[in-house]
Amino acid sequence: CPCWHQGETHSLRNSRDRYRSCSKTGRTPRRPFEKERLSAELKVCGEFGLRCKKEIWRVGLSLAKCRKVARELMTLPEDDPRRVFEGEALLRRLHRVGVLAEDKNKLDFVLSLQLEDFLNRRLQTVVFKQGFARSIHHARTLIKQRHIVVGSQVVDVPSFMVRVDSQKNIAFASTSPYGGGRPAAFSARRVPPRLLTR
Repeated sequence: CPCWHQGETHSLRNSRDRYRSCSKTGRTPRRPFEKERLSAELKVCGEFGLRCKKEIWRVGLSLAKCRKVARELMTLPEDDPRRVFEGEALLRRLHRVGVLAEDKNKLDFVLSLQLEDFLNRRLQTVVFKQGFARSIHHARTLIKQRHIVVGSQVVDVPSFMVRVDSQKNIAFASTSPYGGGRPAAFSARRVPPRLLTR
């Protein structure tokens, strides 16, 4: 019966949609039209040169996960093996990225982290602060056009989290005109044809 086949296909499709092959990378706000939050997010987008507010929500989810782990570990006794092992791993990871200072070695400092602490470690922000770009938006353009290398690897992701030991290895790519490579090609299409015939 064709109706039976249609119902079977519909049920298979619904059962397939229930399972997610990867975890969510962002969390949308509960109140989408809250005035104070909208103005604050717009200010953050302009300050850090973000493309859209999804980038804010993605970083916010990472921050929420770190806080959640810290809160769970702080409910355990201080000499608990799980708190010692997982707490040191969390702090070591945050120290490596540069989100948390080296002298802050307690879980209490994880709860005091802000969104700006993560946004300051993005490649786009670091490139601008180190003087490679004239503005935060120019830094994003340089990264997307593959002018920036971290170590020996070209990185074209503005949201790349720069580690502390990799920050000194940021430079212009050898293939970039800014790094002594081949100069930019002159586009003849922008020149009027009457000038080319002279």
